[in-house]
Amino acid sequence: MSLPNSYTQKPSAIPAYFDAILNAEAPDRFTSKFLANLEFKSTNDRTFIAILKELGFLDADGVPQQRYFEFHDRTQSEKILAQAVREAYSDLFNVNKDANRLSADEVNNKLRTLYTGSKKNEVVRKIANQFVALCAYADFSGPTKQTIEKQEVKPSESKVEQKETIKERASVSLGGLQYHINIVLPESRDQAVYDAIFKSLKDHLG
Repeated sequence: MSLPNSYTQKPSAIPAYFDAILNAEAPDRFTSKFLANLEFKSTNDRTFIAILKELGFLDADGVPQQRYFEFHDRTQSEKILAQAVREAYSDLFNVNKDANRLSADEVNNKLRTLYTGSKKNEVVRKIANQFVALCAYADFSGPTKQTIEKQEVKPSESKVEQKETIKERASVSLGGLQYHINIVLPESRDQAVYDAIFKSLKDHLG
């Protein structure tokens, strides 16, 4: 199950937690002492460490991971958090791809079904409130990481295959002479463009 087990008693403090991370140098280990140095000294604040681990910011020992450092890029921090939330609550996003737009009550109802009675209603409610607070800080407006990877990989593979096909078809022999024609493909994601090029080559070169 890709749903969190940790939750904070202070969801309203989530923006302050992340702002403090942005304003502080990354520690060797993110501990309760480091959190206290950020002026979060309550025992209720310590649960934020477990939340960071489930979001992929820290490893099991509290050591900052790549996501933690990527978050420090203020131009990307909110998007980095959005991706982390999508992963930590992937079961919820599988039920509703726009789960980040749901109200706390709607999230609570979905989570109660997903946890299948493994957590008390009071705990589920706190996790739901935490989710809404995380979503409020994050930026879900851009494409997901998976979508970006698909857009980058598939067209690239297709162009390689198409260039190889054109190279094979664009070799013309006249008697003892052989001519090689090099064709530069236009940048396009429209398959019809390449289909038209292939058809023209076939019609004129045979």
